[in-house]
Amino acid sequence: MPARTALRLGRVSNLPTVWTNVIAGAALATLEIPWKAVVPVALAASLLYVAGMFLNDAFDARWDAEHRPERPIPAGEVSARLVFQAGFAMMAAALAVLAVAVGTPALVAGVVLAGLIVLYDVSHKNNPVAPALMGLCRVAVYFVAASAAGHAFAPPVIAGAVFLFCYLVLLSTIARRETTDPKLPRLVGRLIAGISLVDGAQLLAVGHYGIALACVGAFALTLGWQRRVAGT
Repeated sequence: MPARTALRLGRVSNLPTVWTNVIAGAALATLEIPWKAVVPVALAASLLYVAGMFLNDAFDARWDAEHRPERPIPAGEVSARLVFQAGFAMMAAALAVLAVAVGTPALVAGVVLAGLIVLYDVSHKNNPVAPALMGLCRVAVYFVAASAAGHAFAPPVIAGAVFLFCYLVLLSTIARRETTDPKLPRLVGRLIAGISLVDGAQLLAVGHYGIALACVGAFALTLGWQRRVAGT
């Protein structure tokens, strides 16, 4: 599979928002940032995100052939079978990282996240609650990180998860209409980048001012990368 095709399939320009999700989730759990847990969880979450994007395109191949023929599978750049194989392989690798580097609680949360990703990818086109499923996928990243930090259901984690969930439901609801309006994909890309600002606000609330500022940098980085690799 050509590297350019893989980057487009994985929407890798959005990865900074996954990294800030992990940092925020861990910080809300402990009011500190346990970097020894954050690094492997960020790797696993990145693999799960890219896997989810691969599987999204693979499951949507027929729909994309009609509505988004420029996507890699209908454009003939790669087969759906190979994308399925790569997606599930990355998902397995992510769970292996959690099992080896972090431990059972984070692995269990990671399995839940993987299940939510697959459920969303399989059903989102005809599922009226798909925006809620998308929100749960991102919220689950918080809980994977919080589980790795040792306090999965700390009150700040719950409050932060609700805040993030509401933002993601709004974002996903708008994104469902992006093929009907040529202006929407750019807006959706900015809203995706804005996930890092949501994380930054959470970090600011628990006193991590420097890392909150870094989330603004992640927002800018995502927007910059989206100019090279589309975020939707």
